[in-house]
Amino acid sequence: MSELPFADRTDFEDADRGFIAALEPGVVQDERGRAVWNNDAYAFLAGDCPETVHPSLWRQSQLCAKQGLYEVVPGIYQVRGLDLSNMTLVEGDRGVIVIDPLISTETAAAALALYRAHRGDRPVTAVIYTHSHVDHFGGVAGVVSEPVPILAPAGFTEHAVSENVYAGTAMTRRGNYMYGMVLKKGPTGQVGTGLGQTTSVGTVSLIPPTVDITRTGQEETVDGVRIRFQLTPGTEAPAEMNFHFPEHRALCMAENATHNMHNVLTLRGAQVRDARNWSRYLTEALALFGSDAEVAFASHHWPTWGRERIAQHLTEQRDLYAYLHDQTLRLINRGWTGTEIAERFELPPALESAWHARGYYGSVSHNVKAVYQRYMGWFDGNPASLWEHPPVESAKRYVDCLGGVDRVVEKAAEYASAGDLRFAAQLLKHAVFAEPDHAAAKDLLADTYQQLGFGAENGPWRNFYLTGAQELRNGVTPNPISISGGILAALTVEQLLDSVAIRIDGPRAAGTRLVLDWHVTDVDEHVRTTLSNGALVQEPVGTEPADLVLTLTKPQLLALVTGQRPADVDQQGDHEALTALLDFADDPDPDFPIVTP
Repeated sequence: MSELPFADRTDFEDADRGFIAALEPGVVQDERGRAVWNNDAYAFLAGDCPETVHPSLWRQSQLCAKQGLYEVVPGIYQVRGLDLSNMTLVEGDRGVIVIDPLISTETAAAALALYRAHRGDRPVTAVIYTHSHVDHFGGVAGVVSEPVPILAPAGFTEHAVSENVYAGTAMTRRGNYMYGMVLKKGPTGQVGTGLGQTTSVGTVSLIPPTVDITRTGQEETVDGVRIRFQLTPGTEAPAEMNFHFPEHRALCMAENATHNMHNVLTLRGAQVRDARNWSRYLTEALALFGSDAEVAFASHHWPTWGRERIAQHLTEQRDLYAYLHDQTLRLINRGWTGTEIAERFELPPALESAWHARGYYGSVSHNVKAVYQRYMGWFDGNPASLWEHPPVESAKRYVDCLGGVDRVVEKAAEYASAGDLRFAAQLLKHAVFAEPDHAAAKDLLADTYQQLGFGAENGPWRNFYLTGAQELRNGVTPNPISISGGILAALTVEQLLDSVAIRIDGPRAAGTRLVLDWHVTDVDEHVRTTLSNGALVQEPVGTEPADLVLTLTKPQLLALVTGQRPADVDQQGDHEALTALLDFADDPDPDFPIVTP
């Protein structure tokens, strides 16, 4: 770590610049008095770095834990440290424009109240979503009580839904690991995520956009404030945009250029991002806005002031994603696999020593594997990888080859004692999957994960290791987060019916054919769903008679797909057809095992 410039305090100066006031205390509660956010829990970061935390991650967490209202430039303010993301407020002629209203309605309301306490009781006159991740729209109902313009990049709603609903249960389960949701805050537990401290656990909402940004160069005047937009699809999110405030000489970089290496593929799960396009859009942002920006701010972390410093920051961020992309492909074409490339990959010295390019959230290792996955998929080309046994069956065979679980534990202990914690974890994973009740294997694997976590510079890696250790010792903690009705209510009819289709137990339903017509009166949509060969498909209403015709409202449809039976739904035909269809739908498991079979 000696090569990193720990004496450079520029980031700390920037993170403190413009400070107005903190929320006191730094705790946000919901209506029941439950804490949905507690930044005061990170007070321990004021001390010196302990041996149980990587010094570089400790430094990053100290920066991310700074909390309060900050002036970016006159007329633009940020509330930082009240959720994983920042909320930015731009003062207009009549009120204030809110950019990215956090995850939860409770934290968003608290952030707005902090702003108003020091800048006046301005009404919210518009909302801007920079992109389609929940930490940038979920709190919107906490700041908006009546209709206002809501601006977002084209494709926002589709991608917000697909990422938060279609695979939402699995992503949320893995997100608990990624953000260390069940870990105690402290030097031996959760210290942050690199992108921010953690996620709030309040009420999530979604109000669909009313103004789509469809092209780079589009200009909108919102509450008297002129804004120039740059669309950046397929970068950090499938739908994302940067934008510039000419009168303020201020550039919002959304989540495309923050003070860490970001994820090309997030560990909670998502579509692989395009590092090539990411780099090219940063080049475009420099060309479009670089000469007319005196401050650049983002949806996470702290701003950067001064044209030269902005140019350096964006150039190095651009080079970072280009280098990850191009060098991975160079080595792919020399015959290396993703794992081999990740093990040997090194950044250029200037990027390796740049604090904002460190792997606090993304990492070189898993980003390289993500680039490999984008181009080559899961298969490494070796025929032995085509038809491997699943984890439990493979584990049993590996353990048998090594002479039984006791022998595996003995060998793993030897590797751990020699400092090879990585291979010790691999061996012990097999031992635990072969015999889940073997106490010595579970204990040693938990200890091994803990030591790997203590040494991790990457926040999510640390949280994954430490959460895995905790679950091995104590079992699965019930999921503290669920998919909110606030998001589900924003789904289209097609998306609501899709949410049923992805839950159909295909093998069980394979021999049943059902045709249901849905007349959704309040949005004037007529849709037919046909259950055929275990697949529930949507098609236009046809001439073939349906088994059941339902006439209902969208809220009633939402109630049906979430397991309720609303009254006053008009049903013509076989009433049992609806029961039969919904009986084929699986209930997702929000607490499925990860470190045990």
